Formats: sequence, C-alpha cells, structure tokens
Amino acid sequence: MKSLAKDTAIYGLSSIIGKFLNYLLVPLYTYVLARTDDYGIVTNLYAWTALLLVLLTYGMETGFFRFANREDYDPKTVYKTAFITLLCTSALFSMLVIIFHQPLANVLGYPDHSEFVEMMFATVAVDAFACIPFAYLRYQKRPIAFASLKLLFVLLNIGFNILFLVILGKNDVYYIFLSNILATFIQTACLLPMTLPKGGSYDAAVLRDMLRYSLPLLVLGVAGIMNQTLDRILFPYLYTGADAQAQLGIYGACFKVAMVMMMFTQAFRYAYEPFVFAKHKDRHSVEAYADAMKYYIIFSYLILLGVIFYLDIFRYIVSSAYWDGLKIVPVVLWTYVFQGIYFNLSFWYKLTDETKWGAYFSLIGLAITLVLQIVGVPLIGYWASCGSSLVCYFVIMLLSYFIGQKKAPIPYDMKSIGTYTLLTFGLLAVYYFIRYYFDLNRWLLMAIGTCFIAVYIIKMTRRDFPLSGLPVVGKYFKS
Repeated sequence: MKSLAKDTAIYGLSSIIGKFLNYLLVPLYTYVLARTDDYGIVTNLYAWTALLLVLLTYGMETGFFRFANREDYDPKTVYKTAFITLLCTSALFSMLVIIFHQPLANVLGYPDHSEFVEMMFATVAVDAFACIPFAYLRYQKRPIAFASLKLLFVLLNIGFNILFLVILGKNDVYYIFLSNILATFIQTACLLPMTLPKGGSYDAAVLRDMLRYSLPLLVLGVAGIMNQTLDRILFPYLYTGADAQAQLGIYGACFKVAMVMMMFTQAFRYAYEPFVFAKHKDRHSVEAYADAMKYYIIFSYLILLGVIFYLDIFRYIVSSAYWDGLKIVPVVLWTYVFQGIYFNLSFWYKLTDETKWGAYFSLIGLAITLVLQIVGVPLIGYWASCGSSLVCYFVIMLLSYFIGQKKAPIPYDMKSIGTYTLLTFGLLAVYYFIRYYFDLNRWLLMAIGTCFIAVYIIKMTRRDFPLSGLPVVGKYFKS
C-alpha cells in the first residue's frame, strides 16, 4: 500500500499539474476562439483521436505488463517485440493518412480542412507508438522520468498555443492542432533515447502469445473508448438543430470542468496497473486489491463533493458563453466515479486471463450508449450524451462486480463503501435542497458546502484514514 501510494503521488502530481495546466487551455480556447462552433471542431476531432489511439495500440500496453511479469518470458524480449510491432503499425497508419487525408476529411465532415485530419491523425500515430516506451518506464518503476516527459509535453503544448493564439494572434483551430503535433514529436524525441530496447530479441512466438491475450482487450478497449467518446463523435450526426457544432462546443467545454475526477482516476491507474500484476505473485494480493478499491472510492467521493460544492468557482474555467452546460457537471463526475470503480474491478479477468469478459462488458456498455444516444440526442441534446455514459458505466460496473465475485472473489469492504456512499448522497441531497429552496448567495452556499466537506473528512479520518498515520506530522495526532 505504501509503494502504491508513493507511485500514485508521483504519477498523480504530474497528472494533476499537467491536467491543471491543460485546464488553462480550456479558458484560452473558449475566450480566444471566435465561436463556440470552433471549440466543437476541437471536441469532435479529439474524440476521434482517442478512439484511434485504442485501435492503434490494440491492447499491447496491458499485454506487455502481463507477459513482462511472467516468469516463463524474458522481459527484454517481450519489450523489444512490442516496441518493434507498434513502430511498424504506427508507421503504416501514418502513410495511409498522408495518402488518404482528403477522403478521410470528407467522411468526417471537414472537406475544406483536410489539414486538421492529417495533423491530428499523424499525432495519434506517434502517441500510439510511444505508449509502449512509456509503459516500459512504468514497468521499470521510473515514475519521475515518466512524469517529467508527460509534463514536458504539456508545457510545450501550452507554450506553442500561447505563441500562436496569444502572441501572434492566430485565433484559428489550425494552430491548436499544430501546437499538439509539435509538442508530441518533441516529447517522443526525448523519450526514445532512454527507452530503446537493449538486449532480448524480436520473437514472433511471443508476439503471437501477446496478441492472443491482447486482442480481446482491443475489443474491450474500442468499446470502452467509444463509451467515453461516442457522444462527441455522433453528436453532429444526431443533433437535429442547426447549431450542432456550437452545442457540441458547449458540451465539450463543460465536460472539461469535471476533469479533476479523471485526473485522479488516471493517476491511480498509472500506479495501480503495474502494482497489480507484480502483486499477483504475493499471497496477500487479495487484501491489497480490496484496500485499494476502498481508498479509491473514499477519495473519489471527496473530489466529487469538492467540485460540486465549488462549481460556482470552477465555472470560470470556461467563458460565460458556455455556462448553459454546467448543469451536466455532476452527471459527468458520477460517470468518472463509476468508470474508476469499473477499472478497479476489471483486474479479475485480466489476472485470470479471461479477458473475453472485458469485451463482453464493454460491448454491453456500447449497446447501451448507442441506443440512448440515438434515441435521446435528437430529443434532449447533450443531456442524452452525458446521461448515456452514466448509465453505461453504472451497468457494466455492477456486472463486473457480481460476475467477478463468482469467478475470482475479492473481499471488498462493502460496509465501509456503503457507509461513504450513503454519506455522500446524504450530503448532496441536503445541499441541493438548500440550494433550490432557499434564496442564498453563492458565497454562503460555498460556505455550507465547505462545512459538508469537513463532515466527510472528519468521518474519513476517524474511520479509515487516521491522522496519526500520516508521515512526519502524524506524531502530533492521537491514535
């Protein structure tokens, strides 16, 4: 647990700092770009690149962790095989994009801006290749190197955006994509010298075993990322109003306000995945997984309460032209919570090599997302988009839990989890009752929210996180 906490802190610090700095791009875009339609283009194309990234990595990242930690495989051979394979497939994809960029732009609805598609898809090819070197840093337990390179990209991306959009006054979507591709290439150039394969050999038999394990994860990954991005991909095709791109821009900007929850989930994931596969050899692994789930839920609820109670401050992340969409933020926060719990639950089928279950869950979630989007978006717009994601992750979270407890039972502390869940719902119910039935100004509402957060923290420290256990300052608190 201490090792996991340490790595989560390092990954989390870089992730939080990086995402916070990227947060600064959201107000920059929403205040500088001329129309909400322009941010709709950014939202749509970034959703496409997220889907392509999963396709181009085809589950090899998790496959690498699995086989590099198996005693009957040479880790160096596993790494070199994955490294060369991803390099070849990413290079092939880049060539196809260069050749067919105009037809792709026509299909995506940007016939006059094929350069947008060309830049973003070339960028995602480089990112797909780089995922294996980054995974290797995590495997080597080098969180500082990993974090430094991730922050380098963020700083470069922000620097180029400020240069083009602010200093040079180029308030055009083109320069957002140009900044991204420049930062990506520089980051990768810095990553490669410390992660080039040394030793081992390219082994077709190892590749075959890795693909057999990873390809079901591709189905899982594609369905999973579509559950996350399909709302932004399909919205322009499903929304019946004339302002589809503008509505998508509002939705995408307000979605960013809830990203603090995603930062925590991502930081936890970076540390948790290599931890789980290494810990699987330990006889105390089951208890460790149960503890990790409990602490994830405790802190995710705390973050959720903080964002909701201080939403009147968080709204300034985006321009006032986007504030109509802020009501979706609590829905998005709960979606991220369910997504993180589902991720924690997913290791039962990864560790038992029954990855087909992950594909089943993701396909069920995709079906839910598709149906709710197709039916709901023409009627209620982006409310159907965020609502479909919430229902999707809630359902597959429950399915993974109940089936996982039969296949590979883990003694989760359901009493503690239930206690914190009831406390969170109770605090939210009282807060919303006060907010909508009493005419209070926002500062008084935030003061009330602060008191509610204090109640949660007191409960947390007394029950599961005693202050006496903190390093350095813990000696000043009684057990």
